Amino acid sequence: MDNVSWGALALALTVLGGTYTWWALRHRGVTAAVRGAGLTLLPLAAWMTGLLQVFGDIADSLAHWLTRLVFSPSVWLGMIIAFVAVVLIGGANVVSRRVPGAKPERRTRGTSQAAPKAVAPAPRRQQDSLIDDEMAEIQAILKKRGIS
Repeated sequence: MDNVSWGALALALTVLGGTYTWWALRHRGVTAAVRGAGLTLLPLAAWMTGLLQVFGDIADSLAHWLTRLVFSPSVWLGMIIAFVAVVLIGGANVVSRRVPGAKPERRTRGTSQAAPKAVAPAPRRQQDSLIDDEMAEIQAILKKRGIS
């Protein structure tokens, strides 16, 4: 499309917006009319700055991509492979959280890996007793309200 066609499109959209602005002033009030006037001026500004043609090119490219997406078997195969990849990555994350012995791999800097340091386990009795006390309190509240 040439510049005259883009100008005609901008003018048509501006006239359409002006019609809406007049209708909004009559039926919806000043606030809607002012908002409509602002929207009315956008196609004209987009044409004058060259953005209307950019929007047209984007819409054309998107339509071409969607058409290719629908009718091309290689694109469908690529989408299926991408879906399988996402499922595998998500599945690995779920497995690493569920399996008690599975720990995420960590890479160290350098070529040699340092031996892991032995760390004493933290005392669990105090933490377990706090959890048990809280659970007992929650159970007492639920029993008091008749929820068991």
